[in-house]
Amino acid sequence: MDAAELDLLAETLRKTMATHTGSALDTALRELGWAEMLTEMPDETVPVVFRLLGETGAHAPLVNDVVLHASGLPTGTTVPLPYAGGTWVLWDRTDGADTSAAGESLDGELPLRRVADGNPVPLAAGRRALGWWLAGTGRAMLSLARSHAVDRVQFGRPLASFQAVRHRLAETLVAIEGAEATLRAAEDDLGCLLAKAAAGQAALTAARHCQQVLGGIGFTAEHDLHRHVRRAYVLDGLLGSARELTREAGALLLRQSSAPRLTQL
Repeated sequence: MDAAELDLLAETLRKTMATHTGSALDTALRELGWAEMLTEMPDETVPVVFRLLGETGAHAPLVNDVVLHASGLPTGTTVPLPYAGGTWVLWDRTDGADTSAAGESLDGELPLRRVADGNPVPLAAGRRALGWWLAGTGRAMLSLARSHAVDRVQFGRPLASFQAVRHRLAETLVAIEGAEATLRAAEDDLGCLLAKAAAGQAALTAARHCQQVLGGIGFTAEHDLHRHVRRAYVLDGLLGSARELTREAGALLLRQSSAPRLTQL
């Protein structure tokens, strides 16, 4: 798939995610050939699909498919996934998590609920996919904060003219760009682990800085920021939080007494 085809796919996906979410988006993406994309060209399409989920604020249970495909199993179903704190969750393929059988819902918008336990599954591909989702979520928050800073006037000056605001937005952009570079370089288990950790930390950095830039309006239900902040915290915990993955990587390097080359510069 060349650059022009990827751009066309991204535009189609963006329009679809603007009008669909949840199980409706799951169905729409299957009609667009999501299963075939995942099988035939995952390296090109997974970053586009998951990044756009973050940028648009839509959601779909696609991480199930990524993990199932990596396990050599048919897609279209669900699988228990590890979550922060040594717990397990299930991302249902129907809207509204059923909490009658086990655990509570982790988010009011996502059909993501706690379950008692699960079996080990391959994590690298899922972590890389979630990393792109987190990066897209970070970019969505940055866009909201930047628009506010450009449009808002305080003390007779645009908010964007204040150095403290510029620094917060710049630090957010650097964190997101660094995470995306790590995601592009991720190939093996350790690379995907570090990429997910970097993306989680970037999204949390974006949440913190963009909330400060937006001020009081960022706390209100009328503004979109709170949805992206909640999404960032929930996704950071899925398949290991940034804090847990960083500790896991550190422990691995200590055991090996060396650091492997993760990419060719």
